Amino acid sequence: MINKYKFFLSILVALSLLKNASAQNNFKKLDNWMAGNTREMGGRSILVLYKDGKIIYNHSESEMNLRQKMAVRYVARRQGNTADMSDYTLTTRLRIASCSKWLSAALVMTFIDDGKLKLTDTVGKYLPVLSANGKGKITISQCLSHLTGIKAPELKENLEEMRNANSMDDAIAEIAKMPMEGQPGKVFHYSNVGLQIAGAIVEKISGKSFETLFAERIAQPVGMRNTDFGKGKVALPAGGAYSTPEDYLNFLVMIMNKGVYNGKRILSESSVAQMQVNRVTSDVKIAYSPAEAKGLGYGFGEWTMGSNGVSSPGLFGSFPWVNNEKKYCGFLMTFYIKNTGRNERYMDLMTLVNEAVGE
Repeated sequence: MINKYKFFLSILVALSLLKNASAQNNFKKLDNWMAGNTREMGGRSILVLYKDGKIIYNHSESEMNLRQKMAVRYVARRQGNTADMSDYTLTTRLRIASCSKWLSAALVMTFIDDGKLKLTDTVGKYLPVLSANGKGKITISQCLSHLTGIKAPELKENLEEMRNANSMDDAIAEIAKMPMEGQPGKVFHYSNVGLQIAGAIVEKISGKSFETLFAERIAQPVGMRNTDFGKGKVALPAGGAYSTPEDYLNFLVMIMNKGVYNGKRILSESSVAQMQVNRVTSDVKIAYSPAEAKGLGYGFGEWTMGSNGVSSPGLFGSFPWVNNEKKYCGFLMTFYIKNTGRNERYMDLMTLVNEAVGE
């Protein structure tokens, strides 16, 4: 009996060693992918993966060429900073552009959970200037899913306009003057306007700034110590956040755990599920969608990717995602503008990660 027990134990140990060896081999493929792609992703990158309660992969690369170093110095001078040429780490803080949308949608959903808002509420109820300009019947749900029907300017142009606004009211007044391009709920136009409207509404009903609300309801309880929305005159919910790989991974863990972080409920399970429902149905016209999002659906603040889960990539190349089937999440932090081949790059990365993490 003892010999039989030892035999089965040895089999289990052998299988465990084989599995670990396979995983290490697959992680080597990820190392190679990082080394082979980092030059095209701004010259610096870091990839962090989380599964089974811990970080299972944390790898950074730095291969900046002269042109990329000059670009880093130029941006630093414009911002009044000294150029930081060091490798990215878990605590590197960068602008994350549209990765912000996921964070902002989650914040709005806390108000849904509290019963202070309904997804079916119309925006004119809170922002009369939108009603005065024919936009009052847009719903909160449509704001979170880019289905407002508003014909917004190009993303970068619109973000700059919002950044130069003196107040949230001024930002909404600018949005109110924009033309409509279709019926709310029937036209998908990926832009900044819907989340800006939603951000203004949560400010109105709470009497607090968007920045304060995010800190109180998401950042602090989720341990995002180095994440905020720039602390400017007007928060930009759709693209103004700064974060770190460590912080954003905490947020992804909360989403993966259906709204719970470190035993504390941040979002209801229902809200997390609502955020992941594709709202771009067959009867919705796509007026504008980024090239790298070809074939994807969209929920609230996040793209839906079928078996690969959900994500919210940013203009500068950072790529957060949660794979619900394989129960892991990952965050790739980069900083570059050229988006040629990004979609294929993301898909290749997820394929390799799926192999590495197994079932």
